[in-house]
Amino acid sequence: MKKIMAIILAAGQGKRMKSKLYKVLHQVCGKPMVGHVLQTVKESDCQRTVVVVGHGAEAVQGYIGDGAEFVLQEQQLGTGHAVLQTEQLLGSEEGTTVILYGDTPLVTSDTIKALLELHNRKESAATVLTAVVPNPQGLGRIIRNEAGAVQRIVEQKDCTPEQAAIHEINTGMYCFDNRKLFEALKRVTNDNAQGEYYLTDVMEIIREAGDVVEAYCATDFAEGIGVNDRVGLAEAEQLMRARIVRKHQLAGVSIIDAAATYIEADVIIGPDTVLLPGTLLRGRTVIGEDCVIGPQADITDTEIADRVTVKHSVTCEAVIADECSVGPYAYLRPGSRLGVGCKIGDFVEIKNAELGAGSKVSHLSYIGDAILGTEVNIGCGAITANYDGYNKSLTQIGDNAFVGSNVNLIAPVKIGNGAYVVAGSTITHDVAEGDVAIARERQVNKSGYADKLRARAKAKKESSKQE
Repeated sequence: MKKIMAIILAAGQGKRMKSKLYKVLHQVCGKPMVGHVLQTVKESDCQRTVVVVGHGAEAVQGYIGDGAEFVLQEQQLGTGHAVLQTEQLLGSEEGTTVILYGDTPLVTSDTIKALLELHNRKESAATVLTAVVPNPQGLGRIIRNEAGAVQRIVEQKDCTPEQAAIHEINTGMYCFDNRKLFEALKRVTNDNAQGEYYLTDVMEIIREAGDVVEAYCATDFAEGIGVNDRVGLAEAEQLMRARIVRKHQLAGVSIIDAAATYIEADVIIGPDTVLLPGTLLRGRTVIGEDCVIGPQADITDTEIADRVTVKHSVTCEAVIADECSVGPYAYLRPGSRLGVGCKIGDFVEIKNAELGAGSKVSHLSYIGDAILGTEVNIGCGAITANYDGYNKSLTQIGDNAFVGSNVNLIAPVKIGNGAYVVAGSTITHDVAEGDVAIARERQVNKSGYADKLRARAKAKKESSKQE
């Protein structure tokens, strides 16, 4: 089997993005565009990948890391010149080279595999990926002869009126016999309107040498869309969102309103889960089976097990076990870990805290930097006071403990198994297993004193008016 290599062209500055961020690092559905292309290359079984970088090279290399090799195109003199920069790494290799662009996030591995299959079956020296588009303005046209064979590719600025009317375009993606690619690149000139070295000219050079040149037309023209500005970025986002939603639907996920549901590229969802409108699933979120997520759930990098409900809530870097209920209006911050069957109710915030199975924080509470055992009940308005302005301290609550409403637990503090903390208490010392803790002032009622307070307040108000 022939060795398959990939070259990803990612050296353009992307001035039309009008951004400080390097173009190929702009995100589509939660992942930089070049990340989508790298994933496509990986899924296409390429054994070696080289990324051509230029403007913003350090940022791109920092994102990709050891996921590819890199070469620098110091001057942007055209696509042919960019590919030629890889000669020192790839020029002596035998096999097939796929060439892609870092700003074409919609191309799929299925299409690249089909391109390679045709290339090998026809024993061609070069195969171009084409698409038939409704508006070819600005794109290179595929020029065929009467038999349908590819003769050449003409850039928009070099087109005659007849050529400009053609709707089959060059996506900019190809596969080549690697040796013949680099042999032809050395013969490319910059005799064109832009004064650049076009990779497209390689096709004609190879054809004139008597080698086979083929074209594979993508079934979905959107795969060839290159993102050049913020308008194109938004269009790519919309197209990929629809693709992601469809993938999950076909895998058994019910999505009630696809237009009102946002799912990023790396999210995993189990079958028979229902996504309600307003759901946003981001990052590397994993959701199990038989869950109900939403409405209005914003979930990032969270692990959710089976039979969980999350509604009108925000979670980030949290872990939620089976059969938990979260929300409405809850906030699970990084480090939150819920055991099986936990209940987190309305206006509850959890941060860096572990809750054992069956524990409940039903409403209006803050639990931060804490470890709760099983079947713990946290009453309304209870909080862990975990921060003294300098250090975060731990609160520990044992199994089957009961913490009443409006309790302040001043960390570091331990509440033992089965202990009972009376409502309204401020706890500054440990409570032993099975003990009841009361930490509040004794109530004093002053008979008839309410009228005196009102009279005093009224006099003060009148005095301020006269002044």
